[in-house]
Amino acid sequence: MRISFKTIAALLLLAVSSGNPVVAGEVLDVDIRIGNVMPYTGELAAFGTIGKAEAAYFSMINAQGGINGRKVRFISYDDGADPVRTREQTQKLVEIDKVLLMFGSFGTPENLAVRSYLNERKVPQLFLASGDDEWNHPKSFPWTMGFPPSFRSEGRIYANYIQASYPERRIAVLWQNDQFGRDLFRGLQEGLGDWSRMIVSDIAVDGTEKSMDAQVDVLQSSGAEIVLLDVAPPMVALALRRMNDIGWHPVLMLDNASASIAHSLRPAGLENAIGVISTAFLKDASDPAWKDDPGMQAWRAFMDKYYPDGDRADGNAIFGYAAAETLTEVLRQCGDDLSRENIMRQATALKNYSPSVALPSISINTGPSDYRPIKQMRLVQFDGYTWQPIGEVVESAFVGTTTGQDRPN
Repeated sequence: MRISFKTIAALLLLAVSSGNPVVAGEVLDVDIRIGNVMPYTGELAAFGTIGKAEAAYFSMINAQGGINGRKVRFISYDDGADPVRTREQTQKLVEIDKVLLMFGSFGTPENLAVRSYLNERKVPQLFLASGDDEWNHPKSFPWTMGFPPSFRSEGRIYANYIQASYPERRIAVLWQNDQFGRDLFRGLQEGLGDWSRMIVSDIAVDGTEKSMDAQVDVLQSSGAEIVLLDVAPPMVALALRRMNDIGWHPVLMLDNASASIAHSLRPAGLENAIGVISTAFLKDASDPAWKDDPGMQAWRAFMDKYYPDGDRADGNAIFGYAAAETLTEVLRQCGDDLSRENIMRQATALKNYSPSVALPSISINTGPSDYRPIKQMRLVQFDGYTWQPIGEVVESAFVGTTTGQDRPN
């Protein structure tokens, strides 16, 4: 439904005279109300940086005049990564705050808890901070779309790397006992195929564990030569410190979601993380290679002015910026038609769009039957300061061959 600014002005005048709020079709007032739920507290509070960066980004957009002349009202609530609270906060955003759409909320179980609710009400649930395959079901859930590459595909990338660089080596996996952990582990097993017999140990851990000593000791005793850490940042730091304490240095891989210098590697001691392998689809702000890159120069200026308290080494700030930049592009493409139907129409019609902080050759393509915005990643390795590329960009849906380097002993 297309609504002109003149119509909106008339409706506002009517509202003032009647004392009632205005709901004109799908457009609420003259601002663009965007809802978001993040774990600003609790075990996964490190990911709250995503929401803080998004809020700062929309502050910048408003200072620049808004989107097509409309200011953005970004309303973000804390759920502590508790799906029950996620549902409560989402209902508040939809039913009380009257948001036009939900955007960028964090977590797999959290977003699953509200997916049916939002789809039943035809409220867009866009660019979620989760790589679960569940966000790519356009027929069953046409109002829900993820943002990053899928966890399962990332697991296949590690499998491909192991097959190419470390054939017949024993593998151990420390994985988080939730859908995030299971998806990535499943992708690893699928990618290894018959070689999955080389997984000699896997341990599932709860997201609230305060020590990784016993788990790491069990993995070491298995004789594993390769270890995949598929857990949240606090547990990554605990595991890395324990490995250093016992002098165990296997080839070490780390899931992208937790490959944070600020929240995983720095707490473990950067020297203890040298050689760790992960994946990336966004630029590393710590890498001097991007010093003169226009996108990263703009990002640094943004951080200085709109998010001065943010940590430039925190990859979650880059993620939030990229997601908010992508949503802004969708809303700009909507023009004056900010119906929820048109928002989804534009979100599913992105062609070769590249966020300014995405790695070269990474682009977003979506369609009515393709709800996976980012499908490409590249392998990277930590050198003690930054993440360095060790392979070419690959399609995460179809993993090709790549090569890498050994972890130093």
